[in-house]
Amino acid sequence: MEIVSTLLIPFLLALFLSINMGASGTSTSFAAAYGADILKKKWIPILFGIMVIAGAFIGGKEVSLTLGEGILAPELFTPLYTSIILFTITISLFAANLMGVPQSTSQTTVLAIAGGAAALGELEVNTLFFEIIPMWFILPILAFTITYIVSKWIFPHIKTKSLEGDFEHIRSYQGLKIALIFASLYVAFSVGANNVANAAGPIASLFYNEFGIANYNGWSISMLALMIMAPFFGFGSYLLGFKVTRSAGKEIVDITPFYATLTSVIVASLLLYASIVKGVPTSLVQLNGACFIALSMTKTGKKSTFSNKTVKKFLTVWMVAPAFAFLLTYGLTLIANLPL
Repeated sequence: MEIVSTLLIPFLLALFLSINMGASGTSTSFAAAYGADILKKKWIPILFGIMVIAGAFIGGKEVSLTLGEGILAPELFTPLYTSIILFTITISLFAANLMGVPQSTSQTTVLAIAGGAAALGELEVNTLFFEIIPMWFILPILAFTITYIVSKWIFPHIKTKSLEGDFEHIRSYQGLKIALIFASLYVAFSVGANNVANAAGPIASLFYNEFGIANYNGWSISMLALMIMAPFFGFGSYLLGFKVTRSAGKEIVDITPFYATLTSVIVASLLLYASIVKGVPTSLVQLNGACFIALSMTKTGKKSTFSNKTVKKFLTVWMVAPAFAFLLTYGLTLIANLPL
């Protein structure tokens, strides 16, 4: 009974984190489909939850192992240190939400774990600096480059109204409407494959450390943690996702349904590659942001894009929040280790 009460705080923090990530992930996945009025409100959390669970089950294990073992040894995921890490991630995400900036939970999670590992003198430098961080630069650059090339030099030469039709006219294009729904489902699946591990990875190592078992009834602890956390993404979508999705979906005025579908496919494909092939936790919102910056540059130019206050705020928060998570976890871990 004592061990259950000890694990309760980090477990509840992980569930709360999953709920918050579910809300933000819903917006990124379904904002365009909702904005086009091709999906009813009640179906969005259901579809999102199903796809997240499927993504976590099929493609989430490698990222979970990276977060649970690759940065900090699993035996160091004690209830105290795991609680500090999850608390820091939650605070960082909450602060970004207050500023209205979609934040990279993956990067915040990685640097929160790294902060604790550095304070304990146990940081796995090779995994962090030679496997994870390079992908954080490579994938957004790829997302930007692909979107820029396609929107600047390829699609402008294709003369069809389906490329430029706005959200009000999407019903005239049945194929595009179906493509947009499938793109939304694809993004949600990729969210499950990559982002569920932000909560599940530390919890899996904590449970392994406390109970000393790698498998339970044929399930690895990592997969079991993924399956526990994934439904709470759907729960977060139901509780909090609609407000964010309504704001994002109904206020998109400078991107057509076609380009919304295009960016969704690019982002989801890169995220899935990072999850299954590399096992690297990667920022969904930054990949999405890179695509939208590319689209903005092709429409309004480089100077106008980077002088935009919203773009400046996004770039600043994306740099500051992970660093804040590292320093906060580092400081709290040092304090936790002070002699009484």
